[in-house]
Amino acid sequence: MKPTLRAVAEAVGVSRSTVSNAYGRPDQLSAELRQRILDTARQMGYPGPDPTARSLRRGFVGAIGVLFTSRLSYAFTDPFAVQFLTGVAEAAERHDSNLLLVPLPADLAGARKAVENAAVDGFCVYCAGEEEGIIDTIRGRGLPFVTTSSRPAEGDRWVGIDERAAARSAAEHLVELGHRRVALLADDVLCDGTVGRPRVAAVTDVPHPTTRDRLAGFADAFAAAGVAWSELTVLSAADNTRASGAAAIRALDVGPERCTALLACSDVLALGALDALRASGEEDRSVSVTGFDDIPEAASAGLTTVRQPGEAKGRTAADLLFDPPTDVSAGQILLPTTLVVRSSSGPVLRS
Repeated sequence: MKPTLRAVAEAVGVSRSTVSNAYGRPDQLSAELRQRILDTARQMGYPGPDPTARSLRRGFVGAIGVLFTSRLSYAFTDPFAVQFLTGVAEAAERHDSNLLLVPLPADLAGARKAVENAAVDGFCVYCAGEEEGIIDTIRGRGLPFVTTSSRPAEGDRWVGIDERAAARSAAEHLVELGHRRVALLADDVLCDGTVGRPRVAAVTDVPHPTTRDRLAGFADAFAAAGVAWSELTVLSAADNTRASGAAAIRALDVGPERCTALLACSDVLALGALDALRASGEEDRSVSVTGFDDIPEAASAGLTTVRQPGEAKGRTAADLLFDPPTDVSAGQILLPTTLVVRSSSGPVLRS
C-alpha cells in the first residue's frame, strides 16, 4: 500500500500535523526533528503531502488558469496566443505563481466541467465562445477572473481593445484606396462549421463575439461607402491556421474577377490568403489583403494589419488578477490599436 502521512507520524511518534509542518511550515520544528521526519518518510517511500490538497486547505493553489476555446497545442502554435501567454507568464513569475492552460471543449457542459475541475486561484479568460456560461461557472466557484471579451459585464475585470473600431480602421483604409468589391475572411463564422462561403444573412448571426465585432467593423466602413452587407463576400476557414486561410481562398477561386481586396480577421488567415493568391499566379497587389494582430510574420510578409499589443494584453490581464484595483471603474482597461500599412494593400488595379 502507498505510505500515508499518518503512517509516517506513527513511525516517528509524532502527530500528523507535525509531519505536515515538516513539509509546509518547517520553521515550526527543530532542525533535528524535521530531518528525522524527512528521513523516515524517505525510507518509507512517502513523497510528501499532495500539493493540491495542501494548497487548497491553506486557501490558495499558487496557479492561475488561462481559458481558451481550442486544442491545447493552439497555445503553443498560434502566434498571437503565444504573445498573450508570454505576457501572462511574465506577470505570474513576478507574483511567484504558475499557469494552468485550460482548453475548453466546444460543448458548454464540457467547458463548465473543465472550469469546475481546474485547481487554480483565478482565471484569465483569453478566448471563450460561450463566455456567459463560462463566467457564470467561475462565479459559482467564487473565484476571481479577468476577461478579454469584447463585451464585459459592468464590474467585471477586463482588458481588451475596441474590436469593432480597430477592424473599421482597416476597412476604411481600403475604402480610401477605392476598393468596393471585397471579401471578408474569418474562421468558424457559423456554428454549423461551414467552410467556404457560408450564408450569413446579417453580421449579428455570427456567434463568436470577437469575430462578430471584427466583421461588423469591416461592414461599417463599407456601408458608409455605399456597399451593403449583402454585397460583401463572407469566407469561412476551417480554423485559424495559415493552411486553412489558403484553402478558403483556393476553394472559392477568389481572384481579381471576384474581388479587389480581402480583409482577414487574423494575420494567420491573411498570410494564408497571400500564399494562395501568389501561388495562383497573381501579381503582388492585384488583390489587396489586410490582417489583424500584427504578429512577427506580418512585417516580413509586408502585410497591412491592425496592431494590438499581445504581450501587454496578457501581462495587464494577469496583473489585474493578482492586484485588483480598489476602484471598480479602474478594473476595465482599454488598450490602443494601430493600423500598420505595408505593401499588401494598394489602390484598385482593375475595374
